Order: sequence, then C-alpha cells, then structure tokens
Amino acid sequence: MKTWMAWPLPMLLMLAQDRDRVGEAQELAPGVYFHQGNLDKGHCNQGWVVFENFVLVIDGNFPEGAEEVVAKIRSMTDKPIRFAFDTHHHGDHMYGNKVWVEAGAVPVAHEGVVEEAKKYETGLFGGAPGRWEEAAKERKDVRESELVLPVIRYPDRMVFDDGTMRVELLHFGVAHTHGDGWAWLPRERILFSGDACVNGPYNFVGDGDVQDWIGTLAKARKLEPRTVGPGHGPLSDGSVLADQQAYFEELSRVVAAAKSQVRTAAGMEALIPALREEIVKKPSIARYVGDGFAAQVEKVWVEMGGEAFSSSPLALHREQHERHHGARHEGH
Repeated sequence: MKTWMAWPLPMLLMLAQDRDRVGEAQELAPGVYFHQGNLDKGHCNQGWVVFENFVLVIDGNFPEGAEEVVAKIRSMTDKPIRFAFDTHHHGDHMYGNKVWVEAGAVPVAHEGVVEEAKKYETGLFGGAPGRWEEAAKERKDVRESELVLPVIRYPDRMVFDDGTMRVELLHFGVAHTHGDGWAWLPRERILFSGDACVNGPYNFVGDGDVQDWIGTLAKARKLEPRTVGPGHGPLSDGSVLADQQAYFEELSRVVAAAKSQVRTAAGMEALIPALREEIVKKPSIARYVGDGFAAQVEKVWVEMGGEAFSSSPLALHREQHERHHGARHEGH
C-alpha cells in the first residue's frame, strides 16, 4: 500500500519476515497453536487448544480458511474438534462455522455476536439481503456454504477446564464490535484477541466505538499476557495491546486538537493528511496507519459530536474492510 512509504524501514523488514509465517501452525505452548491467516484470501488468524479429549478452535474464518485449518488440526491429532469460538460476528471470523459443525464442533460466542448478526445478517432473519448475501456475490466458498450462528452463548465469561488445559472466554466491553470475545489461557499467559487487537493496518472501526475500545484494551492489558494472537497480522507479545491502545489514544488526541481549530466536517477532512503525517512519525504505532485512516478520523470526529464527512470515508471503509479481508477475491 502507498502508506507503507511512511513506515520505518525496520517495520517494513519485520512485516516482510512475518509474511513467511502465513499459513504456518506455530506452537505457542504444549497443545496451543496460532495460525496466521492469508489476508490475500481474506483469512483471519486462528488458534486451537488441544485438551485431553477434544480440541477447541478459536475463530471460525471464512469456509475456505476453516477447511485449511481443519486439515492441519487433523494432521496433528485424532482428538475430536468439539468447539469453535467466534471472537465476533464478521464474516472472516464466523462464516466458516458450517465447516466446523460438519467437523463435529459446536459454535460458541459472546451473546453480543448474535445481537450483532441480527443487525447485519438481515437475510437470515427474514429481512432484506445482508452481509452474507453480499459476500456470496464475491466468494465461491460462501456461496457454497450456509450461515450458522453460535448456539452456545455467554454473557461475560465461560470456562473450559478439564484439569489439563484451561481456556477462559471473556468479554471486556465494546471494541471492534459490540460482541468481542477473547480467549485467555491463564497458565500459559496466552491471549487470543480476535480483531479487538490487530498487528498492522487492519483496524475496521465501522461496527464499534473507538473511545470504548480504548477502555476495553486497558482491561485486557490487566491480564498481562506474555503472548498475544491478534485477529490479523503476526503473532506478538503483550506490547501489541499497548500499541493498539496508544494508536487510538493518539488518534483521539490529534482529532480533538484539530477540532479545537476547525468547526466543520470539511475543515476536519482537509486536515487528514496532516494528522496522518503526525501519527506515522511515532514508530510504535505507525504500522496501524493504512488505507482506512480517513475513516478512522471521521469515526472519532463523529464520536466527538462532529458531522459526517461529505465524502463519507467511513461508509467507504466497509468496502475497504471487505477487500483487505479478501471478500472480493473471486474463486476463494
């Protein structure tokens, strides 16, 4: 992307190296795996945990990505795949549920995932075609599947513990969406965040609330994880939570500062290049600045009481989000 030109050279080298780990099952601890999804195909990152008698999968992916990971799990263990945890309702994290059901798993999620699905998957609930139908226009794997929602839902916390492994499914509040779930392994201090935390320019803000998101990340940081499996981008340590939070804090700061100088949406929109330039100067958060930056500025501006921009980058961000997640890659 053109915005890479603003990133520090060490960051570019790191991202290039991490591309080599796409599609690789990385063992984080005995029986705990992280799989970096191929963004060119729209695949999210996933994880899985091998318990004594079953396997718990973290994130549903698109159908094609789910089939890829099912095969990798089968090559490692003959234990049944019993549960698939959707961290949130977006297609690249939930549309593969039917694959997991056919593999023997029950989809699990925070109760907010289904509430969000009712808003956006309107075709499933008797309304006009929703996001599933739109994705099916572009993705063969979606067209050939069907939408399956989580049937086990938890309000704040759900625990899987067989004495050998323990995974806590948590909810800290609104972030990327209104139903974000996190998978926490307290013994290993490993956290799977879904898209509530990403490692690169992958933040989609259209379904969440940036100011709430900052507070939600602060709560997650209190776990003090040693390893974080983000929803997109390479595996990291706990610092990625701090970086993600710092990015939104800095974004909010520069928008608030600009808001004190301009009074109109047009005035704020005109400042976007300057705001981008200011943020990319900070090495720890520069990697979060991407093609969705204008939409993120508009989102924060609107949350602070401003009017939507006339060019509506926030509305266009949905299309960018689908493109980055591969929803427009026909044949996948």
